[in-house]
This record gives sequence, structure tokens and C-alpha cells, in this order.
Amino acid sequence: MMKDVVISMHSVHGYDSDNADTIDFCTDGYFYREGDVSCFSYMESEVTGMEGTRTSVVVRSDEIVIDRDGLVSGRMVFREGQKNSFLYSTPYGTATLGINTRRIFHDFNENGGSMEVDYVMDMEHEFVSRNRIYLKIKEQEGIFANG
Repeated sequence: MMKDVVISMHSVHGYDSDNADTIDFCTDGYFYREGDVSCFSYMESEVTGMEGTRTSVVVRSDEIVIDRDGLVSGRMVFREGQKNSFLYSTPYGTATLGINTRRIFHDFNENGGSMEVDYVMDMEHEFVSRNRIYLKIKEQEGIFANG
């Protein structure tokens, strides 16, 4: 069953450099869990620079897949210890980005949970930055929550 949730994200780009850039983002979204697979989605905002983009995430035991569709599109596949490339499309053009996943962690149940991804990104095979994403999902509470 799909639940209305609050998704809070803290991401650090340039994690191990002196000029690290952080983004904190909180939004409403949808979450459901089927077996040991957790899925959630939300709309990006101007805070992330991807307003008008829907982000959908599928979390399996050994991988996290992030699909973006809209103003920005692309599919990122995170598997610990593996490198994956994907096409990243924006209004300004398309590039091939690579992600080398250093670590993934997730702990979800039927009510939500959390995940962490630590990865290195490159563009056209040139190092861009080391990044870390922390994400928490919890059920919306109060009289307006669907359930």
C-alpha cells in the first residue's frame, strides 16, 4: 500500500574536499514496500536545481536505482564496489556521467526508513567529485495523513 511520507535528504557534493557543497531538502512524497523492495518518489524543487523533475527510487538488497524524469532525466544505478555510467539529460545538453559506488546502506520497513550512498562521480571519464547522500523517510502524521 502506498503511503504519504515526508522525505528529508542531506547531500554533500565534494565530500572530501575543502569546498564541499551541501544541500538539505525536505518534501512530501510517496512510499511503498513490497517484500524486501522499497520504492519512493517525490518532485524535485528549486532547492535541488531540478524543479519540474520527478525522482523515483527503488531500493533492493544489493542496489539502489534512482530514476529522474522531467526537466532533468537519467537513471543512476548504485551497487557497492561497482562503476556504472548513465546519460544525464538537462535543458542545457546531455552528458555521460559515471558513478563509482563506494558504499550503500539502507534500513527500511513498511513505515519508511533511511539510506546512505557514498559515491564518486565523473563526467566523460574525468573526476568530478566524491558525494554522499543521506535520506530519511517517515510517514506523515496528523489529521491530514492518508491511511
